[in-house]
Order: sequence, then C-alpha cells, then structure tokens
Amino acid sequence: MFAIEVTILDLLVKGFIIGVVVSAPLGPVGVLCIQRTLNKGRWYGFVTGLGASLSDIAYALLTGYGMSFIYDFISANQFYLQVLGSIMLFAFGVYTFRSNPVHSLRPVSSTKGTYLHNFVTAFAVTLSNPLIIFLFIGLFARFTFVTPQIHLYEQIIGYVAVALGAFTWWFCITFFVSKLRTRFNVRGIWMINRVIGGVVIVLAVCGFIFTLLGKAIY
Repeated sequence: MFAIEVTILDLLVKGFIIGVVVSAPLGPVGVLCIQRTLNKGRWYGFVTGLGASLSDIAYALLTGYGMSFIYDFISANQFYLQVLGSIMLFAFGVYTFRSNPVHSLRPVSSTKGTYLHNFVTAFAVTLSNPLIIFLFIGLFARFTFVTPQIHLYEQIIGYVAVALGAFTWWFCITFFVSKLRTRFNVRGIWMINRVIGGVVIVLAVCGFIFTLLGKAIY
C-alpha cells in the first residue's frame, strides 16, 4: 500500500511539474492569454489558457503513447535519455530566457466574444504548433514519466496531474495579471519570461549533474 501511495504521489508531482513547465513560457498563446485578461477580464484569459491546456494534453498523450512503443529501448538507455532530456530542457530554458514575447503582441478584438470562442481559438493556436512534442519528449525522458509497465489508472493519474499543473499555472497567471492590471506592461511580460527561463535552466542543470552522479532528484 505504501509503495502504491509513493508511486501515485511521484506521478502527481512529476505530472504537475510537467504541466507547469509546458504552459509557463509566454509564447503567442501566453501573450494572448495576458492580453485577453487585460482587455476582456480575468476569466476570458483563463478560458484561453484552458484551451491551450487541452491542446497540450493531447500532445502529451501522443508523446506518452508514442514512446511506449520503444519502451525496451528507453529502459536500456535510460541514463543517456535522461542526459538528453536535461540538455533539451536546458536549451528550451535558454530559448525562453532570451526570447522576447512582446513580439507576439497582436491587436485584440474590441468585442469579448463568448467563453467558448476564446477557448476554441486558443486551442487551435496551440494545436498548430506540433513542435511542443519535442518539449514533451525531453520532459518525459527527464522525469521517466508514465512508463508502460504501470497500471492504466496510474497513467490516467499522471496525465490528470499534467492537466492540473497547466490549469494551476493559467489560474495563477491570470489572477496575477488581473490584480496588477493598472501596473502591468510589456516589460512585465518580458520579465516573467526571463524568470521562467531561468528556473527551467536551473532545473535542467541540476537534473544533468545529478544524473551524472547517479542520483535522482526527480
């Protein structure tokens, strides 16, 4: 029973972190979410984030079940794949740190539209970027996430945790932007992205070092 509880807790923590890391960088959808929060209201920004999350979860499922077909290869090369995952995560962090999301700013319609419309447009924008799969591959390899030998219900818990991480991020960022709407500007967007990139870089470096030392920190 204790082992099962540890496994489930491990899946929840890893899935939650993956959901946050995938959602946090302020690319086009992140900037769109902030714009809608400022111009239309917090909940319009939040449903925009939910639309992006649904697309991310779809790509997470594709990644997880795609990797399950090469599970034997993954098991035999776990060390190298974790190192590769750390390197990919580091490159993603550097890219996020150096990128300027302000370039993604676009005019926002003066009409609020329905929540469904805001949700669907965010889903479509995120779904049009299949390169997110490479980020999931790096994260899944780094965290040894939802491997095929675990039970179906454990896999479901893992993916639900990814969704919870993503939802939590969008809930928090829209709350933060809404509270600071009178003082929030393009520099604020840029600073958030730099902080996120820095955190991802530190996470990747720590993972790389501890993998080389033969110790698992996550």
